[in-house]
Amino acid sequence: MSSSTSSSGSVVKKVKMGKRVEKMLKDKGGSTSGQDNGDDDPNKTPEPYICTGIFEADFTEFCRRNLLKDNEIPAVVIRPKPPCAQAPPDNKSKDSKDSNTSKDPTPDEGVDAANQEEAPPKTYVTKDKYAYFRPVVQVEMENEDKPTTVTEIYIRGWKIDSLMVGIFKQCWPIIEKLSVVNLWNVNLSEDVVKEFASFLPQCQNLKTLVIDGTWCPEEPWSLLIGEDSLLTSLSLRNNGITDKGAVMIGKALSTVKSSNKNLVSLNLSGNKITDVGAVAIANGLRMNRVLLSLSLANNNVSDEGAKKLGEVLSRFPLTHEEVVERRKLLSEKGSPDQGLLKSPPPSRRDRDRPGSVRSSSHMDKTDKKRDKSSKKKDAKKDKDDTTKGKKEDKWKKASFVADTMSTKTSKGKKTSSKDKRVPESDSPEILEAINPLLEQVESMDNQLWIPGNRCLINLNLSRNKITDTGMKGLLLAVQYQITLLNLAPSPAMKGILRMSLTGNDVKKTDETYVKLQEVLLARDPYYKPPEKGEGDNQSLAG
Repeated sequence: MSSSTSSSGSVVKKVKMGKRVEKMLKDKGGSTSGQDNGDDDPNKTPEPYICTGIFEADFTEFCRRNLLKDNEIPAVVIRPKPPCAQAPPDNKSKDSKDSNTSKDPTPDEGVDAANQEEAPPKTYVTKDKYAYFRPVVQVEMENEDKPTTVTEIYIRGWKIDSLMVGIFKQCWPIIEKLSVVNLWNVNLSEDVVKEFASFLPQCQNLKTLVIDGTWCPEEPWSLLIGEDSLLTSLSLRNNGITDKGAVMIGKALSTVKSSNKNLVSLNLSGNKITDVGAVAIANGLRMNRVLLSLSLANNNVSDEGAKKLGEVLSRFPLTHEEVVERRKLLSEKGSPDQGLLKSPPPSRRDRDRPGSVRSSSHMDKTDKKRDKSSKKKDAKKDKDDTTKGKKEDKWKKASFVADTMSTKTSKGKKTSSKDKRVPESDSPEILEAINPLLEQVESMDNQLWIPGNRCLINLNLSRNKITDTGMKGLLLAVQYQITLLNLAPSPAMKGILRMSLTGNDVKKTDETYVKLQEVLLARDPYYKPPEKGEGDNQSLAG
């Protein structure tokens, strides 16, 4: 009986303890649930997040604040690089080692060599089944130990929507050293492109933007090179850009009243641009004197577009709107002949009288004024002569002291580089951007003609539909630039130095094409003509 009572008492205690634990758990659960409900309150404003400059931390935090789950947040990883090429082994060192160690290898050494040969290559990294297809943001850093030194961002093969571009808008301007953004196949909409164009100027060091393989029906790419843009290089390859987008890009390059002042390289290869778009881009080059490289490769440009480009590169007549703008600029600048041309209108009395007859009162007044003005001028001349004499004496003394100091230094120690005066001819020229409308004008056939664009040095028109007629226009443009350069050499306006024309509708044996290639080959800065000795040796060997 005692054993039964004790067992029953222990059961009762366990039941009571179980009830107490359940009550405690319920109380804890209620309190935690209350806390969770308080945290998830939609009316409660979250604390503002201050960016740290570490892209990975800021990016993940903003994704969480936008209610993205952990498995939905793209990972930030370092961009994989190909392995560095190893230096070829030195044969001399091998021979010396073989001579010093000419013993036969032991069995253990043979096993080690076999294991080394079977080691897996380091050119790739294995991943899980679907991890390869998950969205990833690849970055490059100056120093991988310092996460704040992100310089380049690469995004490949996943859609960037308005939510994600809003996160980038908060993260990218904080990264101080960000200079390159490379996007491929990211499926951008018009609103997303507008959002990119609005905040990219806030990234002070971002100079290169690549958006390739991304189609957008509205084609708002010209917004990326607006007046506020700081980009120096823009690539829009294989984006299906038609004449609609090319016309807007041409207007963004320059108009009569505005011009892009930063873009140096523009790549539009692999699109659907025809002669209409090529003419619009050529019109954009009329007033643009900043762009150095333009690629229209693998498009549908034919002779009309090539002729227009050749016209813009050589010389062209001003339109009515450009002539009006030129007159405005000249009036604002103030020409020296302006005062000579303008004269005060005559009074009514002078109109009635002949030119040689004047009233006596008028003559007396003018005589008195002349006497007073002559007296004042004589007094001013005397003062100026005295001040000039004093200044000349000072300059003579200063020059005499400078000459004596220079003779002393020449006899004694050598003069330092600071003391040496640089002649005016050796001093570097300060090049200022001149408005094309203010250049020298040549009047022909009741039109004003100005020199064309000589700042563009690289033009790629390969794989188009240009025939020999288009080649003639390009040849005339290059020849005209060469003649201008010979007459007035300018370091900033050398003209076309490289032009790619392969893959067009013209035979390689065509006279115009061959002559154009010869002229361009002589202007190519990377071309080195063969020396005379090499040619003689080749002829003797043959």
